[in-house]
Amino acid sequence: MVNKHKPWIESSYHGVITENSDVVLLDPPLVALDKDAPVPYAGEICGFHVHGLSAPFEAVVLNRTSGEGRLRARGPIDCERQREFTFIIQARDCGTGPEGHGEKRSHKAVVHVEVGDVNEFSPVFGQLEYHGSVTEGKVYDSILQVQASDQDCSPQYSQICNYQITSQDTAFAIDRNGNIRNTASLNFDKKSHYKIHVTAFDCGQKRAAQDAVVHIHVQPICKPGWQGWSKLIDYEPGTGSKLLFPKMHLETCVGWVSWIRTTVELETSGAGRGCDRQSHSERALQKLCGASSGSTDLLPAPSGVFNWTATLVADGGRDSDLSYRFDGRQAAKIPDWVVPQNLTDQFTITTWMKHGPSPGQRAEKETLLCNSDKTEMNRHHYSLYVHNCRLVFLLRTDYTQTDSFRPAEFHWKLEQICDKEWHYYVISVDFPVVTLYVDGVTYDPYLVTDDWPIHSSQIDLQLTVGACWQGMVNNGHKKTTKTTGFGARNIISYFRGSLSGLTIRSGKIASQKIISCLQTCKEGLDITSPESLRQRIKFHLNPAQSLVVMEGEDLEQMNAALRKVSYINSRQFPTKGARHLRISTAVQCFGEDVCISVPDIEAVVMVMQPSEPRIIITGAEHLTVPASNLALGLSLFRDLHIISTVTNTDHRSGALKEIAHNLDYCDIMVLGEELRAGLESLELHHSALLGKHLEYANSSTGMSIYGVDSISHYTEVIRQVRYQSRQAVDSVRTFRLTCSELNGRYTSDQYMLQVNILHGEEAFEHVNHAMAPPKYMQIIHPTVTESNSYSLGE
Repeated sequence: MVNKHKPWIESSYHGVITENSDVVLLDPPLVALDKDAPVPYAGEICGFHVHGLSAPFEAVVLNRTSGEGRLRARGPIDCERQREFTFIIQARDCGTGPEGHGEKRSHKAVVHVEVGDVNEFSPVFGQLEYHGSVTEGKVYDSILQVQASDQDCSPQYSQICNYQITSQDTAFAIDRNGNIRNTASLNFDKKSHYKIHVTAFDCGQKRAAQDAVVHIHVQPICKPGWQGWSKLIDYEPGTGSKLLFPKMHLETCVGWVSWIRTTVELETSGAGRGCDRQSHSERALQKLCGASSGSTDLLPAPSGVFNWTATLVADGGRDSDLSYRFDGRQAAKIPDWVVPQNLTDQFTITTWMKHGPSPGQRAEKETLLCNSDKTEMNRHHYSLYVHNCRLVFLLRTDYTQTDSFRPAEFHWKLEQICDKEWHYYVISVDFPVVTLYVDGVTYDPYLVTDDWPIHSSQIDLQLTVGACWQGMVNNGHKKTTKTTGFGARNIISYFRGSLSGLTIRSGKIASQKIISCLQTCKEGLDITSPESLRQRIKFHLNPAQSLVVMEGEDLEQMNAALRKVSYINSRQFPTKGARHLRISTAVQCFGEDVCISVPDIEAVVMVMQPSEPRIIITGAEHLTVPASNLALGLSLFRDLHIISTVTNTDHRSGALKEIAHNLDYCDIMVLGEELRAGLESLELHHSALLGKHLEYANSSTGMSIYGVDSISHYTEVIRQVRYQSRQAVDSVRTFRLTCSELNGRYTSDQYMLQVNILHGEEAFEHVNHAMAPPKYMQIIHPTVTESNSYSLGE
């Protein structure tokens, strides 16, 4: 058998294979021809040979007779590693026999195979987070560009055809190139930061596996103003001075400035009477401020014998129990024993007042204080009232002093009278001159009217607070009976407003210094280390410490100065609540009077609730004594102890700690029937008060010891109070002792003492069996636990 001819194949082939498959589609198909056909072996095709070790393909014969073959991959083809292959292929016949001897090969043909891409990969962003910024009020064509890529090999699947924002309701859009823009102008104050999510799609619409997060930061248009400050500053009582603006600085938005003035103002109108002051009675404050004794407190906290304010309405709640609100229907009749009887041509009236405009076109008189005829007539001897936002003081002399026309009414017209804010008024009478002080500032009357003196009479007088008493009613009919209660016909000219600390005293207040002391705040502004500012910053702090003014030429020095401004409240138990701050600023630039306008800012200092003290009174609960011994007097409180505790402001420990503070009154009340006049009494020798800031008042219902003094002084005095009975009838007398500090703001528990009085044989038997000293007296001590308590006597 003879093999005459070589196989024949095409000179070139073009093939396509899809990645991850092994089938190659060739054009033209792989077919080898041999002219020796149909001679067996010599005219048959036995194989194809692929030249090139790197070509990952092989060719197989499908039909030896027809010469049809197939090109296939030897393993997985990855387009991302290699997108096309070129190699050589030859066909061979079967030779002259089964062993293939004498085979012939065709010419070499070029095969070019392209790898078809599969969309395997998702787009991936170059960054998972992007950041961009815009200035408020501007709309941008492009804020920033996000970019994603795809690892697929073909343009169809490797190119990113679309980007999309997936966040809802956003003011941004994105184009097919990844450029993000805002669709509306943005406002820094409304929202300063936007967070949006963006995804990407390749041209095969395969989505990115993970979104990109885009942060858009809105930058404010540079506006002059203070930055780095807090609108709310908490203040913990007892912590001393607290810096208000430790990180504050001024943004001017211009170059160098030539001059700056900053004013910090503390407004405390919401705290008690204008600001935190010592919560003692006005009478006690006058003594503490150095005024001579002799002042009468007409609006004390209700207690013991000082009970005429019990029906009045407290203004401001627990922290302001010393203030009373009058709504045109309340008034207080001052008992005769309280009213000062020795007023001459020199006396002083002091009060805090908060008052607003009166309703109606023609306002009625509103009386703060009125001393008038109790019966028979309606003469006003002296009074203080408000009429049409004018303060008027009436003083009528009598014929025993003079019989000529004399100054009688003194008028002042001031904005403070009707501004609905607390102010401190002092009316100093040095007849015929009357001077008014308002918040320590002197005002002379704008009008003084004269009147005739009034005739002397034997008619009793009635001093009234909040209205004026008239002794004659019903069109001239005389009211001749003594009246113990208020009747609508007997009261006129009701006051509408708030009063506190109303006192009257014989003599003038000695000095302006005392008046300033009486209205001094216990809270205010302060400057830490002011000596460090003197070189380049001028500053002024007003006497009330409510206003700080600073001037300078250097911006950084002014920033440093403002960071040193602090708030301080030296009261042990300050009034909780808000204190408002206002900061105003003026700036000048070089060559210009005023170059920028800096808005005022407002902040709030919130004074937190202080820890409250607890006053505890302990001692004997029962005393037993023969009636015959009471004539000499019985010491009721020989083993009395007064202690005070307060919870530590360190809330983590909750421990009790010692503080130094004072009491301002203690009341010993008789329970049951009142003491019988001339037969029973509570006695206290005046020597017990020597060296102490204490006084006392006595009546048939009990005894009040008052004045701002230490717990130890109060204890010492109360131990010397004696109960005396010249004719003992009762078998039991019960006394109740209560004490207060800060004029009723904090009161003690009620300490009860029962005195058992023995008569006749009962007393004799008791003497023979008495076991406890002193003689004829048995003292039964209660069980008293004083752990974690501290005696606070000074």
